Amino acid sequence: MFTSKWFFELEKKLRDAGLDSDSKTFDEIKLDLKNKKILSPDEFATQCAYVILAGGFSQKTAKIKHAEVMNYIKSAGKLVNQQDLLKIFNNKNKTSAILKIWELRNDFCFGYYSNNDLDSKLSYLSKLPHIGKITANHLARNLGENIVKYDIWIQRLGVLYSGNIGMAEKIDNGNLNPDIKKVCDDMFFELENKTGLPRGYIDVVLWKACQSGFIKL
Repeated sequence: MFTSKWFFELEKKLRDAGLDSDSKTFDEIKLDLKNKKILSPDEFATQCAYVILAGGFSQKTAKIKHAEVMNYIKSAGKLVNQQDLLKIFNNKNKTSAILKIWELRNDFCFGYYSNNDLDSKLSYLSKLPHIGKITANHLARNLGENIVKYDIWIQRLGVLYSGNIGMAEKIDNGNLNPDIKKVCDDMFFELENKTGLPRGYIDVVLWKACQSGFIKL
């Protein structure tokens, strides 16, 4: 494991199975990470809505609901309201957050891009409605930042990489342990060097491989 051959075989298996996507396709994610773009307020809010919806749902379900939610919001215009949105996605906290971000998308988008360094950007994103620290990493990557999500699958994989299985007791999907972060970062550093790919792209491939059962943990 953890060789370039292993990684590229995983990537091929996912592509062959039609599982090469997050909110975007693998190729789109890779391109965005290599050539980061400045998103419009609408695009920014759309990416926020995706990561809010994705939490606790399969990727397939999240993508379907995300498309339905955004189609409604954009078609409703000034008539958009939570009651109608709840008929599409029945979660008051999430729909309220999505509508708040959409309403203030110009301010939030400007606020995000006014931060010059990644730590400041992550701190800013983590304070948006229904985002938080872990989801902020997912959102930042979808906005084109070369960053790792550090979700539960990646933490487990980092422990496996470390060879110290006892570290598994430090895994916490709500509060990333510094020791777990270090072994994950070591893993990504090695795979970046071996594959020549951005760690943000390596992250989404490894996550999808774990979630789909191509990596057994």
